[in-house]
Amino acid sequence: MPSLPSDDNNASSQLHTTLVDSITHALSTRKPLLTHLNADTTWLLCIPYPKTTASRSGRRYFHILIDPWLRGGQSDVAKFFSQQWHAQESAVQSISEVENLIKGVEEAARDRLSPSGDTIVVDDGSEGMDWETSNEKEADKDNHNGESWIDAVVVSHEFTDHMHKDTLLEITPSVPIFAATKAASAIRSWRHFDFVSEIPRFGGDWRTSSTKPLPEWIGISRVAYPGNDLLYYHSAVMIAFSGDANEDAEAVIYTPHGISPADMAPVSKAKPSIKTLALLHGLQDISLGAQLNMGAHNGLKVHRLLGAKYWIGTHDEVKKGGGDGEGEGGDGEWGGGKGWCVGEFGGSEV
Repeated sequence: MPSLPSDDNNASSQLHTTLVDSITHALSTRKPLLTHLNADTTWLLCIPYPKTTASRSGRRYFHILIDPWLRGGQSDVAKFFSQQWHAQESAVQSISEVENLIKGVEEAARDRLSPSGDTIVVDDGSEGMDWETSNEKEADKDNHNGESWIDAVVVSHEFTDHMHKDTLLEITPSVPIFAATKAASAIRSWRHFDFVSEIPRFGGDWRTSSTKPLPEWIGISRVAYPGNDLLYYHSAVMIAFSGDANEDAEAVIYTPHGISPADMAPVSKAKPSIKTLALLHGLQDISLGAQLNMGAHNGLKVHRLLGAKYWIGTHDEVKKGGGDGEGEGGDGEWGGGKGWCVGEFGGSEV
């Protein structure tokens, strides 16, 4: 059975096996798939299309890539002053491998769904599933003329561990980019992408952030201090989505540096209401003269405020660092880390 391409065959094999198991369960619950692509803060969020909504080219999921930094170093000042690298190799090493991963998700979903959207299971009890299914030729039509399997990219901050230029420039120019204000300005200056949009501030109704080219059942907004937060450092990106008719919207809230519970209060009071399915908030409390990552104690407060069903750690990798500006240990703003994970909400996490 062909494996997903990766420099780390063990990680690739485990990712493949876990995805197949997760997809099978997720399709029965119609919940998103969330995949941690490295030990830091790069994520792939796959949101299932509502049963009543037709998708282009028959896709089962809308695929959002978040803060992609897959390989190579990053530096926000100058390389001689401070530079960091991943301590653990990412589970995928290139955008091409992300594309193959998403293609595998879609092919697995096609084999497990009937035309009506009900879950079916094929090859039940087998050791695994071949990514190269009989639907390969049909699926490949999605990528004609260089069209990407990635539906949108979110960039939460302008710092290069979130806005990693080398990784982003691997992405097909037609993929829409939704970025924080300064990140959007920087990305436009590269003249690579056809569409770069500043993420709008959440104003109480998630539906106002569902702007083209997003489908009307998905909105991407920024939750932040109501005054002037020039860096938007302690802020959050909220990806809200609605399922079938008469269902409340759900949201995945991503705050890699943490956010004050008071700043998140508008989400808990939103009209129409929003159920927080998952909170992505780091565990490490990091201060270097000023508060950087707000850590688990703050995360617990935000989790309780939102009533999030899941709390998932992010941006906690211990990075390899070098340069005159590195502190002891050379790990910049981060403390301890964990490996990649993949799971469906309501299912397992590796």
